[in-house]
Amino acid sequence: MSSHPTVTRPTADRPALPRPAVVRIGRWAAVPVRRRSVAVALGLLVLLVVVAVATLTMGRLGIRLPDLPAALTGGATGKNAFVLNRLRGPRLVVAIGTGAAFGLSGALFQSVTRNPLGSPDVIGLGAGAGAGAAAVALLLPDLVPVPVGALLGALAAMAVVYFSTGSGFRSPGRLVVAGIGVAAMATALTQYVVYAVERDKAAALTAYINGSLSARSWDDAATIWLVLALTLPVAVLIARPLAVGEMGDDLAAGLGSSPARTKTVAVLLSIALSAAAVAAAGPIAFISLTAPQVSKRIARSGGPHLILSTVMGALLLVLADLAAQQLPFFENLPVGIYTMAIGGAYLGYLLVREWRRHAR
Repeated sequence: MSSHPTVTRPTADRPALPRPAVVRIGRWAAVPVRRRSVAVALGLLVLLVVVAVATLTMGRLGIRLPDLPAALTGGATGKNAFVLNRLRGPRLVVAIGTGAAFGLSGALFQSVTRNPLGSPDVIGLGAGAGAGAAAVALLLPDLVPVPVGALLGALAAMAVVYFSTGSGFRSPGRLVVAGIGVAAMATALTQYVVYAVERDKAAALTAYINGSLSARSWDDAATIWLVLALTLPVAVLIARPLAVGEMGDDLAAGLGSSPARTKTVAVLLSIALSAAAVAAAGPIAFISLTAPQVSKRIARSGGPHLILSTVMGALLLVLADLAAQQLPFFENLPVGIYTMAIGGAYLGYLLVREWRRHAR
């Protein structure tokens, strides 16, 4: 009996399955890349550029399209300079960074939990951020900025979840259950504060809690993009272990991976990205839930799709913000209301799809 391994060769009846190309980054990372995913990512980037140009040029205060190249290269003066540097420029850059952070955060968390409905919102991060913002507005008005309170609230919520599970971030099931409890308590605190504070402060606080991109500054843009620059390379490094881990912890361990360590790193990255996004623009809902799932369906393949989800998150939020600025009768609404509509429509699509599947 021969001891040589049997090699299965492609035939006319059994064609070879396409294997993803692997991009190696030195000795540290090997990232699987599929042609369709690359094509989809490039298409989404083109759409993002188109929507970004529309954001800068549409409306009464928009920069005329022929003047936009000069404005972007430093030649903006008068009204164009005000729109680009103070009104829409920082808002657009923050929207792109925040959407990208939420999209990547959701992709990491959904890969860890292996749950298409999983997102950082589920573990109470968004609710904790809202409670932190509300507590600062009530207890420390004019002393602590609301975004700092939101960041502290998000970190406090994650600390409670971490210790209440008994196993840190390693058990997805316990993580979700603990997060639901923390989210319920944080939401109750937020509602109490909104009821207790003065009416004008309550209106501003409600807008922030729903997620708002109005009055953003270049400092906000620098914050979210710095966090992205620090976390995205780490996410790329764990992309392959995450993909292996989606096949099961036992198989991942048998292939030499460390699923517990990979899950912990992924959850910590997800928390850092979400906390930074919340600090920049408030707890904008549903981007972290919707972007990874839409990306996966467009790519038509398994895996976490980290880069694709990052670009999709940016596109969804910039689209929602364009609607918030330009739709008649709904101008100046918090952008989070539009993302809630997007998320609700997506969940409705999932319900109808599941109903049709079981009805066959």
